[in-house]
This record gives sequence, C-alpha cells and structure tokens, in this order.
Amino acid sequence: MLLTIDVGNTQTVLGLYELGDPASLESAEGGLAGHWRAATNADVTSDELAVLLDGFLAVDGWELLSDVSGVGVASGVPRVTAALRAMVAHYFDFEPVVIEPGVRSGIPIRYDDPREVGADRIANAVGAVALYGGPTIVVDFGTGTTFDVISGACEYLGGVIAPGVEISLEALFERAAALRSVELTPPASVIGRSTAESLQSGAIYGYAAQVDGLCRRIMGEIGESTVVGTGGLAPLISPHTACVQHVQPWLTLHGLRLVWRKNVEGHPDVPARARGG
Repeated sequence: MLLTIDVGNTQTVLGLYELGDPASLESAEGGLAGHWRAATNADVTSDELAVLLDGFLAVDGWELLSDVSGVGVASGVPRVTAALRAMVAHYFDFEPVVIEPGVRSGIPIRYDDPREVGADRIANAVGAVALYGGPTIVVDFGTGTTFDVISGACEYLGGVIAPGVEISLEALFERAAALRSVELTPPASVIGRSTAESLQSGAIYGYAAQVDGLCRRIMGEIGESTVVGTGGLAPLISPHTACVQHVQPWLTLHGLRLVWRKNVEGHPDVPARARGG
C-alpha cells in the first residue's frame, strides 16, 4: 500500500492507495482504500506522526508498519516535512518520495524559478494532466485559492495565488467588530437579507465570481481549457461557478501517487501524455 500525505498550512490530507492495478490510475479515487484529514501541527514530532498515522489507518483495519510499503509526500510546511522524513527513516526500510527540486514530476515546469512552485501545485498539475491532458486550469480551494495553468503541450506554465475563503473571512471578523462568524452555506439569494446572509453571499458567490473571472482571463491567454476544482471547499464553491467542469477532491493525492510511481524503481511511469520532464 502507498501512503500519500499532502501537508497544507491548515490541514493535512492522507490517502492510502492499493498498488499493482494499472487500471486504478484511470481515476483519482481508483485504488483509494482510505482517506483521512487532520489539522496541521508544525511542531509535531516523528514519533507523534507515527502514532497519529497508525491510528488513522487502524480505523479502517490497516496497520502502518505492516501494510505500508511506500510513502509519498507533498508538503508546504518544512518542519512537518522533516518530521515525516525522520519517521520514515526510523520505522521503515525505504525512503519517502518527497516532491521537491530534483524529483521527477513527468511534466516540464516553465516557472521562472521552478523551485518556487509549491509541492501541492506540482501534484495537482501532474494529476490533472493524467486525467484531462491540456490545456487545463486547476483551482485549489485551500488556505489560499490557487490557479495552476497547464498548456496544451502539458507544460506547467504558472498560475495565480489569492487569499482563501476561510482566511479572508477570519481577517474580516478580526477587523470588523460588528461582524460575527457564520456557517459557510449558500444563502437563498445573492442579495443577503441579514448580516449572516450577506457574509455568506460574499464568501460563496463572491469567490465563485472570482474563479470565473480569473479563469476567463487565463483562457484569454491560453485558449479554452478544462477547469478542475479541488481542495476542501471545492464542493461548496464549484457548483456556483460557470467555469469549473470537474470537481476532484483527491486530485492532489492522485498526482502525488503518480510522482511516487515515477521516482520508485520498478514502477511504471505516469501516463504517456504526462511525460516530458
């Protein structure tokens, strides 16, 4: 089994994939035996990580030490990355595949400095190319809302980074004493009839409009594209957009799985249309 770990600034998403069935690579959820989500703790130790991961796997009847034969990591939190490396070194007899400079992704990265591209954005691009080819735009609704742009030649071109929905609301609540936290659910109308509904409209319909506006501008530069939504809030925001055609909650984990396969001896490369880098 392959344990994929996507460490974000706010949350960490885990996925346990079965190995050995090439047909499972045809979808992001193919071969996904279990998935879990936890708050990211930058101060976590390697031993605490082992206990945490073993506990998650045990819920679904798996054991960390006996069932996991590979680990793939996409992390935006360096201290957690270091703790994960230490955990794997202590408890396993293999090295983790960590998306970082020098790791083969299978796609050319046309950023001015490829080292600046976040590991999760590379995983998103790899997963999107494998599923849809190019040109493709991936909108990831996480701590930040990121737009990753893949060309028709399946090259990673760059993208857009905007503040995420939740941190934007948190900043608003901190600065405006009269406003209070609200549940993120779509209001009945764009025109809010209360403060809570007005906040909900701005958060959901406002961000949906941002996605549509930016996607239209991107397509003005690269042409009509497939638009894929992923990240924790994708199922909430994407239905209110005009541009998002597919919602893939496990896109990052799928891309991480493909990168792992490309970098581990004895496993096939990612699909042919994702090759070239």
